[in-house]
Amino acid sequence: MMDILHQRFEKHPWRHEGLRWEDVAARLAASPEAVAALQWMEETGGEPDVIGVEGGRILFADCAAESPAGRRSLCYDQAARLGRKKNAPEDSALEQAAAHGIALLTEAQYRAMQEKDAYDLKTSSWIATPEDIRRLGGALFCERRYDAVFTFHNGADSYYGVRGWRGVVAL
Repeated sequence: MMDILHQRFEKHPWRHEGLRWEDVAARLAASPEAVAALQWMEETGGEPDVIGVEGGRILFADCAAESPAGRRSLCYDQAARLGRKKNAPEDSALEQAAAHGIALLTEAQYRAMQEKDAYDLKTSSWIATPEDIRRLGGALFCERRYDAVFTFHNGADSYYGVRGWRGVVAL
C-alpha cells in the first residue's frame, strides 16, 4: 500500500503542494489503522491520495475520477436504511465509513478537491450532512456537471447505482 500511495503522491503533486513524501510516510508509519483504512479505500476503488493539510493533520481522500465503484447503491446512514419498507440495501455510507475508520468528505473538502481536479462527472457522492438536515430526513450529495460543482439534497433513504461516497482519513 505504501508503494501505491507514494506513486500516486508523486504523480499528482498539485493535490498537495508544499508537502514532502517523507513527512507523509512518517505519519503513515505511526498510524497502522490509517493505513488499513486507506487499503480498504483502495480495494473499493477510491484511489486515495493526499489532498492537503487541515488543522495540522494530513488529509487523504478518495481521488478516483468517479465515486468509488465498490461503495455505491447505499442509503446515507443506518436509520435511513432500516427505515426503508422495501428493497433496503445491505449497508449505508456512514456505516461503511465508520466500520473502516473513515469520515465522509465535508462540502468544503469536496469543493476544494474539485478546484484541483474534476470528479464525479457521471456519478455523485454522499457528503457529511449537517444534523439539522438529517433530522428532517434529508442528506446531501455533490456532483460536477457543466464545469460547476453542485450540492443537492435527497431523502437519506434513497440510493442509486451512480451514487456512492467519498471518504477522508486525517493523520
